Amino acid sequence: MNQELIRIVDNIARDKNIDREAIFQDLESAMVSAAKKYFGKIEANIEVRIDRTSGDMIAFKDGQQIDIKKLGRIPAQTAKQVMIQKIKADERQSIYDEFIERKGEIVSGVVVRYEGGSVIINLNNRIETILPKSEQISGQSHHPSERIRCLILDVREASSVVKIILSRTHPDFIRRLFELEVPEVAEGIIEIKALAREAGYRTKIAVQSNDNKVDAVGACVGVRGSRIKNIVEELGGEKIDIVRWNESSQELIANALMPAKCSQVALCLELGGATVVVPEDQLSLAIGKHGQNVRLAARLTDWDIDILTPEEYNQEVERLAAGMREIEGIDDTFVDKLIAMGIISVLDLAEIGAEPLIKEIGLKPELAKKVIEAAEELAKRQTAESGPTIAETLINRQVKKTDTEQPTDKPAE
Repeated sequence: MNQELIRIVDNIARDKNIDREAIFQDLESAMVSAAKKYFGKIEANIEVRIDRTSGDMIAFKDGQQIDIKKLGRIPAQTAKQVMIQKIKADERQSIYDEFIERKGEIVSGVVVRYEGGSVIINLNNRIETILPKSEQISGQSHHPSERIRCLILDVREASSVVKIILSRTHPDFIRRLFELEVPEVAEGIIEIKALAREAGYRTKIAVQSNDNKVDAVGACVGVRGSRIKNIVEELGGEKIDIVRWNESSQELIANALMPAKCSQVALCLELGGATVVVPEDQLSLAIGKHGQNVRLAARLTDWDIDILTPEEYNQEVERLAAGMREIEGIDDTFVDKLIAMGIISVLDLAEIGAEPLIKEIGLKPELAKKVIEAAEELAKRQTAESGPTIAETLINRQVKKTDTEQPTDKPAE
């Protein structure tokens, strides 16, 4: 019995996560290559069998048993090289099969070194993975021996290696962190309905509870903010806004723009846009630093969001009403119907075209065409005469201020 061989096979199978039977087959194939090298006949009918229980090896050449141990040093070296190649190939396949199934999971590893901006991370003391610079959170740096958590973003087969690409900027990284830190999310009691992220700065996440007894926002925040605090620390201080999901797009948009308070939300289905009216003292909150709050809210809700003050809203409506009064056959009720459709400016009216006016409001095609032509003319005039809205002015000021400041790696407030 050759128990030493059995022990070596078992150790390789365990350490490299390779199927035990595959190693035995590799050994048999390596022995066949060695025998053919010894006899110098590639076409020779060589057969090698290894007993999986005892480890005993039997070899045959053209049906006659041969002693594999007497082949010599050169065939043995051939067997060794073939064996190394086959085990490496099996290990690559094992790694690929394991991690392709774990794509999208969070893994924990140890930072080994930097290579051209990318961080090399060791998983399980046997696999080196790559965290590219583009997938690193802005402003964070890592040092060797630091333990780090990442999302498995991609698994690729290269010529001689398996490349496992990690990420800490992908939105699903936040999703998986919530599953780890909030048991209700992992169990499906709380559902993450939407997520928008600017890595290193701010994330908005919309949640909904499937159990009336569980408050979705409260469960995600935790007692005294314990749960959300753990996630924020993992992300290096990135701000996280937890938004209560609502099937009503108007309510969802209002929730997404918090901490700002909205006084009115008008939806235009034809344009996929929302006009949000906020008090002037809430305007900077609604916009956020560098327009971040409204930008993330738009991505979270999948609506284009235009923010106006009450004064600007009234001016747009008045301009629309004044322009429509000049058209024969149009009365004030038509403007009310436009506002109900979420159209509050001549710019919106010019963009939607005549078809919705015919289908939704019931205008005759000739009158609808006349309305759109008038709206287009008014829109051109307004574009030439009007300046930016207060919201646009605030964003422009912030951008210009940032351009003159020294770069900073600190997350935005």
